[in-house]
Amino acid sequence: MNVLLWVVQSLLAAAFLAVGAMKIFRNRTELAATFGWVEQFSDLSVKAIGALDVLVGFGLVLPCATDIAPTLVPWAALGGIALAGGGSVVHLRRSETQLAAVNVLYIALLALIAWGRFGPYAY
Repeated sequence: MNVLLWVVQSLLAAAFLAVGAMKIFRNRTELAATFGWVEQFSDLSVKAIGALDVLVGFGLVLPCATDIAPTLVPWAALGGIALAGGGSVVHLRRSETQLAAVNVLYIALLALIAWGRFGPYAY
């Protein structure tokens, strides 16, 4: 189970880092082609969401990889659940059910990590 948690953590970290970097480094018009919801948010809000995505991505792997405060991993998973939950709400309001479903999948995987790292497979 520990190996499964590591695999899920790594894959989610890569996804959060990639999406977060896109939100931070691309301008509004480039993002609007990929993420239609950015038109409803300010530039600062989009950059802040991207920064939070990057923090979740790093928080899922760095604490245990460096053995510095590995107890932060499940807290990063909870932060990711909050972000993905907010994303689901935005997608549902825009009638983007497929994108909301992807966020629900992220929530389920992040909940698995939080459960495992808070509970029986903690560091």
